[in-house]
Amino acid sequence: MINEIKITDNEFWKLANLMKETYGINLSQKRNLISGRLQNHLHMSNYNSFSEFYDDIIADKSGESLTILLNKLTTNHTYFMREMEHFEFFKKTVLPGIVETEKTKDMRIWSAGCSSGEEPYMIAMILADHFGANKGGWDTTILATDISDRVLSMAADGVFMSESLTTLPDTWRRKYFTRVDSEHEQISAAIRKEIIFKKFNLMTRSFPFRKKFHIIWCRNVMIYFDAQTKRELVDRFYNHTLPGGYLFIGHSESLARNETKYAYVEPAIYRKD
Repeated sequence: MINEIKITDNEFWKLANLMKETYGINLSQKRNLISGRLQNHLHMSNYNSFSEFYDDIIADKSGESLTILLNKLTTNHTYFMREMEHFEFFKKTVLPGIVETEKTKDMRIWSAGCSSGEEPYMIAMILADHFGANKGGWDTTILATDISDRVLSMAADGVFMSESLTTLPDTWRRKYFTRVDSEHEQISAAIRKEIIFKKFNLMTRSFPFRKKFHIIWCRNVMIYFDAQTKRELVDRFYNHTLPGGYLFIGHSESLARNETKYAYVEPAIYRKD
């Protein structure tokens, strides 16, 4: 039996503060999570203490040790058809409105915190259904970002367990997926090429995007942030949203109306008037 490596108060706060300062993730109430999820890595890497691992993270200029910390302490859980009301609103209200009013035919969509790709792929399939074979010059490329190299690699491959696709419409399964083996299916190359997957930290103080977005999806990401971090992030989203554009957040999240410039539309959907 492997002996548990105890975490001291100082070690806990150093690791928690590092996650907060680097990624905005608030783990101040998650001592057991930090200790439990790092135990195996500490033993496998022959660390004798959490301090040794922390010191390596700080000394590692490649960022690999910091990435290990991130992947160990965060859960990238998502699935197809999650909070389907959002996709219905996008399909029936937002998308037709953009097509009717956007003269440049440049539709700018950002899936922020895209995890393993289910969300941007859902958006891409809805767009493919809407436009059909002839998009008439529309550029509907979706930007999908996350801070985890691991999930971005999974997302770009577009390979999913077949059992995770059972909630999708049969028409989508037939049209947009091909079987890889007895347990896996891959989304079509035509859909994959509609998405640009990139690593991006939402705590970046100045977003580098030259153009603003019609829609920003950031669902079930801000649950890890404290109130101030969330307010500051939403302000940055607002500044990068086109007038009339939308922000989608998770149903477990909310924005106080007196703390955001976005106008409330319906649960977890906001608009820049």
